[in-house]
Amino acid sequence: MESISIKTAEDIAGMRIAGRLASEVLDYITPFVQVGVTTGELDRLCHEYMVNVQGSIPAPLNYCPPGYTPYPKAICTSVNDVICHGIPGDRVLKSGDSVNLDITIIKNGYHGDTSRMFLLGEPSIMTKRLSEITYECMWLGISKIKPGAHLGDIGYVIQQHAEKAGYSVVREFCGHGIGKIFHEAPQVMHYGKPGTMEKLEAGMIFTVEPMINAGRREIREMGDGWTIRTKDRSLSAQWEHTVLVTETGFEVLTLSAGYPPIPDFIKLA
Repeated sequence: MESISIKTAEDIAGMRIAGRLASEVLDYITPFVQVGVTTGELDRLCHEYMVNVQGSIPAPLNYCPPGYTPYPKAICTSVNDVICHGIPGDRVLKSGDSVNLDITIIKNGYHGDTSRMFLLGEPSIMTKRLSEITYECMWLGISKIKPGAHLGDIGYVIQQHAEKAGYSVVREFCGHGIGKIFHEAPQVMHYGKPGTMEKLEAGMIFTVEPMINAGRREIREMGDGWTIRTKDRSLSAQWEHTVLVTETGFEVLTLSAGYPPIPDFIKLA
């Protein structure tokens, strides 16, 4: 099993900056996410903001893990039944659509990774509820983060909350360690059992990014080699934060004013 890196004070300072910049991209793009815009235009605007305003690098662009072709865009735009890794293009957003914008930037060698759901025009009650429950799932998972806790504790509360609502948790994709490397140990599953998987230590940094389907959890990969959809064509939602394990609990590195408030019922350490 690959060891989980413990970040130095210098690393943590760099990750705070990268996380803040990633969330700033989402704050910047929010007013442009409107009925009639294309996902390609959102990508162009984000890309230009990263490079020209922030001086950051879009991490997904030309990213090529083993077995994949290079990713061709700066952000991921996952609409409706797309679970993750939707490639921006000519698709026009319409009223009732939901879209996840997933942003990862590199600044001074450090990665900041976050995603947010946007609901267009007049979304259905079902679309709103799925996004809300998924947001709650993310925060429930984050609320379990502290030294001595286990990764399984995070996955357990996410799975319980999603399934209680009648939804399912995607198994094939998960959260991940992050730092100078985009994807590193550990794998942060969004399902599991308490007290299992790796034990958390102060200085670990990883993402919590549950992908929750309104229908069944099975997936299908599209011919572009990146886009992942629900097999039954049901809606999917995702929210993501990058989180540091601190001596007493956690620090969310990608928090900004553009996110909804933390759900009242979630007890944070």
